[in-house]
Amino acid sequence: MPSVEPSRPDFVTPGIDQPMAAVIEKPLTLAEHLYGSAFSRKLAILALLCVVWQIYAASLDNPLLLPSFAATAEALFQAILSGGLLARAALSLKVLLMGYAAGLALAMLLSALAVSSRIGSDLLETLTAMFNPLPSIALLPIALLWFGLGNGSTVFVLIHSVLWPVALNTHAGFTAVSTTLRMVGRNYGLRGPRYVAQILVPAAFPSILAGLKIGWAFAWRTLIAAELIFGVTSGSGGLGWFIFERKNDLDIPAVFAGLVSVIIIGLLVENGIFRNLEAATVRKWGMQH
Repeated sequence: MPSVEPSRPDFVTPGIDQPMAAVIEKPLTLAEHLYGSAFSRKLAILALLCVVWQIYAASLDNPLLLPSFAATAEALFQAILSGGLLARAALSLKVLLMGYAAGLALAMLLSALAVSSRIGSDLLETLTAMFNPLPSIALLPIALLWFGLGNGSTVFVLIHSVLWPVALNTHAGFTAVSTTLRMVGRNYGLRGPRYVAQILVPAAFPSILAGLKIGWAFAWRTLIAAELIFGVTSGSGGLGWFIFERKNDLDIPAVFAGLVSVIIIGLLVENGIFRNLEAATVRKWGMQH
């Protein structure tokens, strides 16, 4: 009678505590929920900066050099209640959108020409090498001579601040598109504007989005600087002129309130517009993590 070999398990599984095996998901604590939220972390950072500001201003005890956070918040609240700050912010944003839109249109036109022909590429590279290092503020005297005192001068310098970073990032994104993807577009018979819109723009959108962010930041700070110098149009001005007027009146808390409003608008645009645009496009497409 043949002998039967005893069965031997290939894998030995240690005993599992039955109550622990029943736990599928451990609920997160409140602290873990708050730490996992980017909004909560950023809010905590802002709160910490405000506390440091308040403590340092109290130790300095010189409101002309640095008003406290509480005094600045009160001045900001009063300026909003009076309606003056909101009207100045609306005027600044209106001019900003005009210059930003015109700069984006010119940047897309130059980028499209650059990917369509070698002459267009040489033109874009030459123009960006010439004008991108030139600060927009340096064009203020020329803008005053050409367009006079008003929105035309401001829009001119805004276009200069937006055009070159957006065009550079867009062109860099276009040139980074893979050859395989380009061949797919060509095989489908895409040419000209359709080729750019359906192949190059989606593939290069991370670089385009980065250019949009940089262009926005350059335009926003250029606008405030321009308004500090010649921001009055028909007896009114934007946020930069609001800051300049309060500085002349030695209302330093209001000056800092104007600066804080500039920062708040920048945070709202970055986190409310660009962050959502990024989530709806490049993150949704799996192009960024």
